[in-house]
Amino acid sequence: MIRVVIPYHLRNLAKVGEEIELNIEGPVTPRSVLDALEERYPMLCGTIRDHVTKERRAFLRFFACQQDLSHDPPDTPLPPEVVSGAEPFIVLGAIAGG
Repeated sequence: MIRVVIPYHLRNLAKVGEEIELNIEGPVTPRSVLDALEERYPMLCGTIRDHVTKERRAFLRFFACQQDLSHDPPDTPLPPEVVSGAEPFIVLGAIAGG
């Protein structure tokens, strides 16, 4: 069971609570997590990744186990703690400005 945390406005859009639990078969990667998330909650399609290129939106970041995974290749395996459900995969809205 993979635990996923998404920003507040996306939780409202998907009508979910603080965490989403997903079952993923095969390798657990950012791509497989987001594919499962968008399949289960189609209203999130295009909000986290571009519809066509499937690239991460500019002001969203991916974190797991206190590490920024935003620039890792999308098929990089997630840490074992995320795979086991001990730690969540976090989609966080970035803040620009100074």
